[in-house]
Amino acid sequence: MSLVRYLTHPQVQIDPAVPVPQWGLSEIGRARTTALAASGTLTGTSLLISSAEKKAVETAEILAAKLGLAAQVRKAMHENDRSTTGFLVPSEFETVADQFFARPSENIRGWERAVDAQARIVREIKAALASPTEGDVLFVGHGAVGTLLYCHLADVAIDRRYDQPAGGGNYFTFDRDSRRILHSWRSMETADI
Repeated sequence: MSLVRYLTHPQVQIDPAVPVPQWGLSEIGRARTTALAASGTLTGTSLLISSAEKKAVETAEILAAKLGLAAQVRKAMHENDRSTTGFLVPSEFETVADQFFARPSENIRGWERAVDAQARIVREIKAALASPTEGDVLFVGHGAVGTLLYCHLADVAIDRRYDQPAGGGNYFTFDRDSRRILHSWRSMETADI
């Protein structure tokens, strides 16, 4: 069985003056990713694919260097487009994110609709997995679109209750052939990643 893991980038350096897609990893996020790379638990990975956002690319580069791989970047794997609001203070962000998941067919404050973001991430994952490869596959991406992908694969309605735990740096695993989810979100520190 070939495994596919979808890993979200861990903690980022928040800077309201910088567009969100250009945020990089924080010291904590970098340390968590470096520890995962050093753990040896991803040694079966033969293909690593990342979103083009800086925080995902930085995560992927740390892992790819240890695995001896070149990370492939897919621009359309980006997080849901929230450029209309830009940075929101955490409490406001959580309120809007709740609405995004609760009303997936609606345009919430100009954000990309959840149904559209879901169709995009599903299309990207399918396209990336279309070519045969030996070994496991690791996608490095984002929490909201990762949750939308999870909902699609689990054949459940879009709902924030399927969202990753706070802080990022979580993953879920599915079987490449059947697309059956093997487990829900787990922390990147979990020994059996």
